[in-house]
Amino acid sequence: MTRPPPAAALLFDLDGTLMHTDPIHAAVFIDLFAARGRRIDMAFYLNHLHGRLNASIFAEFCPGEDARALSEAKEAAFRARVSARMPSTPGIEALLDRARTNGWGTAVVTNAPRANAEAMLAAIGLPDAFDTLVIGDECTAGKPDPAPYTAAMTRLGVPPAACIAFEDSPSGLRSAAAAGAYAIGIRSSLDDAALRAAGAALSLQDFDDPALPPVLARLSGGLS
Repeated sequence: MTRPPPAAALLFDLDGTLMHTDPIHAAVFIDLFAARGRRIDMAFYLNHLHGRLNASIFAEFCPGEDARALSEAKEAAFRARVSARMPSTPGIEALLDRARTNGWGTAVVTNAPRANAEAMLAAIGLPDAFDTLVIGDECTAGKPDPAPYTAAMTRLGVPPAACIAFEDSPSGLRSAAAAGAYAIGIRSSLDDAALRAAGAALSLQDFDDPALPPVLARLSGGLS
């Protein structure tokens, strides 16, 4: 017998949302740009690179070079810096337990390549904790396009109005909001004002934030 779809769903970005990876990504980009004679810093990373697909980054900043090769080199360097065990964002395990108890669907929706996503989920001890994993490069378009979040909703069989999305980057928040999810910002690298300006309905420090339970309570009757 076919199981009915969940009544609601929690959708999670990965980098910066389930684990704090921005310093690792920034360090890799700093090295990559330095090899090309350009100095950048964390502020540049957050303002110009944060949450974007590699293809668009390298098309803009490394024109004339092989974007695919650069992307593969960059992501291999990132994976080399991800240790076998890293901390997850506080509160995520309890939130996933609550989702299972309530029968909510769960998905990871990320612009990271699949190999990176699988490595990161393994590093935080959650390799099989989600119902589905959506990769931006495997969709018709990556974030900030809504396609990745729309794909997650379709796979889970949950309408946009019954989905909450958690994101830490402007491109991810735009993607989630455009797909119709209730978008919540995670303040791992950006502050509340920046997250709200990108489309977040509110922001949280982490998944233990006391502002989260009232939002989750809305799922019992669907989001409006």
